[in-house]
Amino acid sequence: MLGIILSRWTSLEFNYNNDVKRPLENLILRFALSAIIVAAITFLCYRWLHVNYATVGFFFLLAVLFISANWGLRYATVTAILATIAYNYFFLPPLFRFTIADPQNWIALLTFLVTAVVASQLSERARRSALSAEERRREFERLYALSQQLWLTDNAFELLNFIPKKIVDSFGVSGAAIFIERRQDGYFFDGASRRLFPLDQLKAISDRGEPVLDREHRICYVPLRMGVRSVGSLAVSGCDLSRESLEAIGSLVAISIERANTVEKLTKSEAARESDRLRSVLLDSVTHEFRTPLTSIKASAETLLSDARLDKPQREDLLQVINEESDRLNRLVGEAGEVAQLDAHQLQFHFEPHQIREAIDRAIENLQPALRRHSVEINVPSNLPSLRMDIERISEVITHLVDNAAKYSPPDTPIHITAELKGAEVITSVADHGSGIDAMEQEMIFEKFYRGREQRMIIQGTGMGLPIAKAIVELHDGKIGVTSQTGHGSVFSFSLPTRYRPTSSGIDVLSPGRSLPHS
Repeated sequence: MLGIILSRWTSLEFNYNNDVKRPLENLILRFALSAIIVAAITFLCYRWLHVNYATVGFFFLLAVLFISANWGLRYATVTAILATIAYNYFFLPPLFRFTIADPQNWIALLTFLVTAVVASQLSERARRSALSAEERRREFERLYALSQQLWLTDNAFELLNFIPKKIVDSFGVSGAAIFIERRQDGYFFDGASRRLFPLDQLKAISDRGEPVLDREHRICYVPLRMGVRSVGSLAVSGCDLSRESLEAIGSLVAISIERANTVEKLTKSEAARESDRLRSVLLDSVTHEFRTPLTSIKASAETLLSDARLDKPQREDLLQVINEESDRLNRLVGEAGEVAQLDAHQLQFHFEPHQIREAIDRAIENLQPALRRHSVEINVPSNLPSLRMDIERISEVITHLVDNAAKYSPPDTPIHITAELKGAEVITSVADHGSGIDAMEQEMIFEKFYRGREQRMIIQGTGMGLPIAKAIVELHDGKIGVTSQTGHGSVFSFSLPTRYRPTSSGIDVLSPGRSLPHS
């Protein structure tokens, strides 16, 4: 019964303040409950149990230990005194008097009182140690969670605006702000934090390099340190955290900021190197590809300008070479321009409802010279839904796929173009009877300027067509891929969504949600 009484009341009791749990009930109620518990034990042992006074002493001692472990030393001490009085009055002869006849009972009474008080102190010390350890564990968990959240982003600007909110969310404080020396600027959780923490005060803490803890107003300042170097300062309001926890938070924030700055620098450096590499590769590739058509045009023009006697068919052949090679040069220049636009994210689209068959027909019409030695078999159902697309761009995708099929397939082999509806997508495929693509190269062929190891020295090309096609399809919220088996040909397929949601802003939002601007 004693355990039930204690468990029902101790379930209401704790709140964290200054790293130690304090009871929710007021002092008078706790002392009254202690007296009730002593009275309950006295009544049970005197009226019902009829045990000897040694057993009663153990009951009282047990109650004192329970109260000390759950409520604290002050309540246990009062309980021990009340228990001593009840023990003397009801159980030590002469009964119902505050005198003791046998001197040995004095020893028993004093022993009980001393044991109860000492045991209460030991229990209170163990209780405080347990509560302190539990609070430290909670703080470690919060610090670990904060460290995981601070490493979610590598963008320094985004991280700086993100830190005050995460500190408030993780540690239950009311406000937070940080100051960064490198930027000479502050970042705040909200407007109240901005008013509470002046920028001059934050800068002073950073320059000073020492924490300032105002426990009375629950405002704490700590420097953000990287080793012995201060990179800024952190301010927290509504703060009951220990100094060690605050310094740990400051170190975590400093490390995360320095990491984000370092990653940002490395990213910019890597982007600059990659841009230089791509520029060099593009220049080499385009220069090499320009040389062949220019040589053909130059030779044909010199022949036409010479005194050589040419009949009409010969002259027409030379003019046809000039015309085709000029178109090829124009296409190369267009592809180079598109690659530059892709890198600058400046591709513009005109979206309108069209049938996929319209894009296929346009592509076939543009590829007549390349398809002179190949037949094209088209299988497109007439009941396919209209797609929201930029027909010029999608026609360009099909042109790249069909042109590659013609280049890499033996002469007089057919090229198959099919389209079908699958769920909420229309899937368009271009199949050839070429040599196929090695499994290791099937993902790499969509990278800029990459060309197959077997074909790069045999078949002309820049390696820009498939990357451009992939970018266009993905900007339509579609996907592109290839299925191939060495020696049996390849099938390139791309999907376009059938569902779209027009918005009042003039931006077409295609399923599942990417928005693309009109030009």
